[in-house]
Amino acid sequence: MKLIYRIGYYLMGFAVGLVFLSFVLKGKKTSCNYGPNDRVISNISKKSWGSVGHTSSEFSSFDSIAFRSFLKMASVDFGKSDREKDSCKTYYLTGYWEDKNINVELENCDEMINIIQLSKNLSD
Repeated sequence: MKLIYRIGYYLMGFAVGLVFLSFVLKGKKTSCNYGPNDRVISNISKKSWGSVGHTSSEFSSFDSIAFRSFLKMASVDFGKSDREKDSCKTYYLTGYWEDKNINVELENCDEMINIIQLSKNLSD
């Protein structure tokens, strides 16, 4: 069999497999979170969140919807985070909310997220 025929058969089988996978996975909430930042954000977004402590009046409208939108574009600062705890790991997230660069410090427990502190980033 010629090499060009082998490549053609391979590409046809690959295309059929992609179409099959698109039908099987269509509508399912599947995600591929390979990086550590993506895994932490995905884990946090699946849990309910609790009280907010140590905030100023400019964060009075920071609710669950605002928190979810913040998480979409947030990044985890692993240098400031404490991941070595056994029970509730502490993460330090930076991102944007209402066109403000903010920092969020939170505890990631087994079933719930506790927001420790919301603050405006001082480098703005």
